Amino acid sequence: MIKVLFIISGLRTGGAEMMLHQILSRINRSKFQPSVISLGDRGTFGDRIEALDIPVETLNFKLGLSAPLGPYSLVKLIQKIKPDLIQGWMYHGNLASQMYNFVDKNIPIILGIHNTIYSINNTKKLTAGVIKLSGYLSYRSRFTIFVSQVSKSQHQELGYSDKNAVVVPNGVDIFKFKPDPNARISVRSELGISERCIIIGKIARFHPQKDHKNFLEAAKLLCEQYQNVRFLLCGTGVNSENTALQELVDRLGLSKKVSLLGERADIARLIAALDIATLSSAYGEAFPLVVAEAMAGGVPCAVTDVGDCGWIVGNTGRVVEPRQPQALADAWNNLINLPVLERKSLGQAGRERVQKLFSLESVVKQYESLYEKVLGYSKK
Repeated sequence: MIKVLFIISGLRTGGAEMMLHQILSRINRSKFQPSVISLGDRGTFGDRIEALDIPVETLNFKLGLSAPLGPYSLVKLIQKIKPDLIQGWMYHGNLASQMYNFVDKNIPIILGIHNTIYSINNTKKLTAGVIKLSGYLSYRSRFTIFVSQVSKSQHQELGYSDKNAVVVPNGVDIFKFKPDPNARISVRSELGISERCIIIGKIARFHPQKDHKNFLEAAKLLCEQYQNVRFLLCGTGVNSENTALQELVDRLGLSKKVSLLGERADIARLIAALDIATLSSAYGEAFPLVVAEAMAGGVPCAVTDVGDCGWIVGNTGRVVEPRQPQALADAWNNLINLPVLERKSLGQAGRERVQKLFSLESVVKQYESLYEKVLGYSKK
C-alpha cells in the first residue's frame, strides 16, 4: 500500500476541492492509502471525503497570532501519518508540502496547481508571495502538475521550474453527467419554464472572476431578439439575497427571464435541462470543470476564451473573447439558429470529446501512474 498524503489549502466549495474529492472517490484503494490535511477548516468537502473512508485532518490555520504555531502542528501531524508521498493541492497546500521537504527530504513532493495567473499584480499580496516562493522552490519537487496548458506556461514565466512539469486535466464522471430527458422535464416543471423555451445556463459562484455582469448584459441583448429564452444561474452567492446581483438583474429588466437558484447539489440534473451552457469568466480560469461537465451532459457550450476553455470545447461549441457581451450574445444566437438536430449533434460531439480526453477514470490513472513513477525513482 502506498500512503499518499494530500495537503490542500482548504475544503470549501470550489473546482479544485471538487476535483480532489472526485479523484479520491476513484483512486485504486488496493494500491493507494490516501489521507488529507486541510490547512483551513472542513468546509464543504471534509465530511464528503471522510464518507469515502479517507481520514481528514484540519488545522484551521488563520493569519494573525496563531500563524507562528502553524508549521509545528503541521510537521507533527505529517510525522504521525508517515506518508510515502505528499501531493500538494492549491498554492498554500503546495508551499506547506515544500516546507516539510526541508524537514524530511526523503519524502517526495508533487505540486498541484489549479489556477491561471494573467497578472500577479492583481493577486493579493500574501498569496502572490506564496506563489513566488513556491515557484522558487519548485525545482525540489518531483513533479508539478498543472490542470491546463495555459496555467503551465504562465507559471513558468513566473519562475516555476519546467523540470518534470506535466499537464493533467480535470476529469468528469461521465456516468453522472449525461443527457437525461427526465431531468430536463422535471427542472422545467420546477421552474415553470415551457418546453418551447431555450434555457441558457451558467453554473458558477458569485465572484468577479466569473463575470456575471458579462453574462447578464449578453442576456439583455439576446432578449431583444427572442422572447422564448430563459436564463438559469446557480452557485454560491447566486441568489436573490445577493443585493448586487439582484439589482443588476432588475436594472437590465431581466427579473422575469432569470432564475437565481443559489448553491445546488443537483448540478448534473440542472445541466441536463439546458439547451446551451455558458462560462462567461473574465480571467483566472485554468480548467473549468463545469464546461466539461456540461459537454458530458450533451449540452453545447458557449464560453469565453480564458484558461483552457478553447481547448476543452474544441469545435463542439463557440468560443468568444471575455468581457464582450455582444460577442457572447452572438454566440448564443448562432447556436439557437442551428436546426434542433444539428444542435443535438453538436452536444453529442461534446460528450464524445469528454469521453475521449477528460473522463475521470483516465485522469485518475494519470495521477496513479505519476505516484508510482515518483516512488520508483525514490527507491533508486
